[in-house]
Amino acid sequence: MLVIVGYIVVCGSVFGGFILAGGHMAVLFQPIELLMIGGAAVGASLVGNNSKTIKASLKALPTIFKGSKYNKAMYMELMTMLFDVLTKIRKEGLMSIEGDIEKPEESPLFSKYTLVVSDHHLMEFLGDYLRLMVSGNMDAFQIENLMDNELETHHHEGAMPAHFMAKLGDGLPAFGIVAAVMGVVHTMESVGIPPAELGILIAKALVGTFLGILLAYGFVGPISSLLEQKLEESSKTFQCVKVTLLASLNGYAPALSVEFGRKVLYSTERPTFSELEEHIKQSKSK
Repeated sequence: MLVIVGYIVVCGSVFGGFILAGGHMAVLFQPIELLMIGGAAVGASLVGNNSKTIKASLKALPTIFKGSKYNKAMYMELMTMLFDVLTKIRKEGLMSIEGDIEKPEESPLFSKYTLVVSDHHLMEFLGDYLRLMVSGNMDAFQIENLMDNELETHHHEGAMPAHFMAKLGDGLPAFGIVAAVMGVVHTMESVGIPPAELGILIAKALVGTFLGILLAYGFVGPISSLLEQKLEESSKTFQCVKVTLLASLNGYAPALSVEFGRKVLYSTERPTFSELEEHIKQSKSK
């Protein structure tokens, strides 16, 4: 919703100001200029990116119109689930969760936490490291190093759409200049026409520069920034799981391990100690 509102504000401010200054909107409607700028930008993106980056970017674009699922309710559910898992391990041993890990969607331990289970990547991350804990062949330092490497890979992979859009936005002003230069060339070859018609051709040529800059900084550039923010939000869930499991491996009780995980969350979504404690109690009573 904020993306749409933002675009409306951008268009309203730019085009509204142009109209208030006495400009005519018809002169800004230059589909040929848009074809030149957009086509060149898309073509350059195809040259400069592999199919993996392009597919990831196309998949990520629809998410900019959706609100974040990483809110307080999501984190409360995640930490309550981690508390239940660690409590079961403490009472019944690591081998007791082996069956739960293999089919989490069918497990009584996991299935009631629908918000978390629906996140395939998060559950895969959690399941993999619980398996390593069950195997008993790795210490906390080895697991932490492996987690750090995986999180780094996740971050680089998740950043591809943001980098794609950033590079696309960076190129648009230059392609706008290309379109403007082409318009000037066309104007110069028509130098013998009446001044009134010549002025129209010059105006059309300058629209190319305007469109390139507007598209770059008003539309494409902000998408890159938003995708980076969404990536950082998704990374917090992995960091929460990482810190909680490592605290458990170092011998801390489930309640204290979950508190370690709570502390890495952003303050805007982080539940208070009392809120989390109450949520865990309510979960036990169900």
